[in-house]
Amino acid sequence: MTEVNYPVNISVQDPEERAGLPSAIDPSLLAAKPPTATLARDRVFSIENLTAFYGGAPAIRDVTFEIYQRMVTAIIGPSGCGKSTFIRCLNRMNDVIPNFKTEGRILYHDVDLQARTIDPVGVRRRIGMVFQRPNPFPKSIYDNIAYGPRILGLKDDLDGRVEQALRRAALWDEVKDRLKRSAWSLSGGQQQRLCIARCLAIEPEVILMDEPASALDPIATTRIEDLMHELKRDYTIVVVTHNMQQAARVADMTAFFSISKGAEGHRSGVLVEYDDTKTIFTQPKDSRTEDYVTGRFG
Repeated sequence: MTEVNYPVNISVQDPEERAGLPSAIDPSLLAAKPPTATLARDRVFSIENLTAFYGGAPAIRDVTFEIYQRMVTAIIGPSGCGKSTFIRCLNRMNDVIPNFKTEGRILYHDVDLQARTIDPVGVRRRIGMVFQRPNPFPKSIYDNIAYGPRILGLKDDLDGRVEQALRRAALWDEVKDRLKRSAWSLSGGQQQRLCIARCLAIEPEVILMDEPASALDPIATTRIEDLMHELKRDYTIVVVTHNMQQAARVADMTAFFSISKGAEGHRSGVLVEYDDTKTIFTQPKDSRTEDYVTGRFG
């Protein structure tokens, strides 16, 4: 099983004190400040020996680590290592895929999300998701945000709820005078922030983001990253990204997944290393992590 470190007191060496690890990431990019006492924070997720199967083949295998409250946790790794499969397990989004199954446990505040008594719809209300490409409904800007609260019966002060969600997504000032216009009239970056606002409108605790900026231009990407910094004051965020510089800029903790061959030759994703982001990018403990973050593969 992969050794996972949960640092009680995160201290990061200065670049001069490092052991000379060649890095593809400029340490100055590591702007996210890790907490001084990780274990003092509440655990939101405890993932225990999670294996996820499509049919009989495991997509990820024996994943074990913890995700902490009001932090940004980045999931990085090469294509095909199961990053998206993993993040979709956290709110049971994979349940809709035929022949998908899991082994192990995903505990959310010590509640087993895979238990038969758990309502997946209720899970997705508490654990929202933003996808790789913006997917606004063919409705007005207002109705996109109001859709979830209406379905859930959260109709008190709907106008205020819509405004608050748009403000939290840093979009209100840009759309407040055209709320009745089609959401499809927005730019790609605005549409992605609209989707984040739509997620926030139902008051989740956790926001899952599956490569939320991969289809956006650099300016829109910067706005999404700035938004993540703002949102982590109130929300726990788990983000999948192929962009290592982005992980360095926004994440407090980083999990590196890679690909391993099983006994029967099946390729599946495995968790190689999990630690605070500065350690992952400047002093990784596993040579596979070092090879990935320095650009030797992936």
